[in-house]
Amino acid sequence: MTLGVNIDHIAVLREARKINDPDPLMALAICAQSGADQITIHLREDRRHIHDEDARRIVAASPLPVNLECAIEPSIIDIVCALRPHRATLVPEKREEVTTEGGLDVTGNYQSILNAITKLNEHEIEVSLFIDPTREAIEASERLGVQWVELHTGSYANLYAMRHSALPHTHHAIKSLNLPRRDLDNLLENAYGALVDAANYARSLGLKVAAGHGLNYQNISPIVNIDTIEELNIGQSIIARSVFTGLATAVSDMKALCQR
Repeated sequence: MTLGVNIDHIAVLREARKINDPDPLMALAICAQSGADQITIHLREDRRHIHDEDARRIVAASPLPVNLECAIEPSIIDIVCALRPHRATLVPEKREEVTTEGGLDVTGNYQSILNAITKLNEHEIEVSLFIDPTREAIEASERLGVQWVELHTGSYANLYAMRHSALPHTHHAIKSLNLPRRDLDNLLENAYGALVDAANYARSLGLKVAAGHGLNYQNISPIVNIDTIEELNIGQSIIARSVFTGLATAVSDMKALCQR
């Protein structure tokens, strides 16, 4: 299974002080040498981490394919077309969110998404859609003619954390976390089953399948066991571990877990 390393959170550290250190560009060679197969970045409309100049330099200098996540907003699509990364992954965005929550509303935004896909394809950019693991979203993606879908693993990852960590006892706790373990087990099993079904269905329709969001060193193994998923895009947990181990070790540790 291939590993895309999302380096957005290196830029998050930089933006905390609004200076030029750390520079996300410095991660490219380290990721490549440590077993990463792809570099992933997200050029958000609010530019909260990766900036336009970051994206330009990364696409130009990366020794690995670059997967550029972006919204379907036309001005952003124009920038992506000018940069011509290996792939563009279309994602939903809300200014108030901490991170991308949920997949694209593929049916509700069908024409806008189709317009973005058409323009990206005209510039020979491979397209993926970041979607919830539902058959409806997969069928709409197949009709749109994209090459890839990336399944949103957030529900699985959140439930895994609720069941296997101290999350229910932290300041992040919400009322729903007070469920009995048996109920959490059932919810987690259902979330995982939805990913298995979605990946198998997407592959049966000829789509390539990636997955990502909230994946970490603890919860990745069950996802790796889904044969029809061929790529994972992981960022925050790798960059968080790198604070203690260094980026090379953090990437190589994750890559080792991606081996079937």
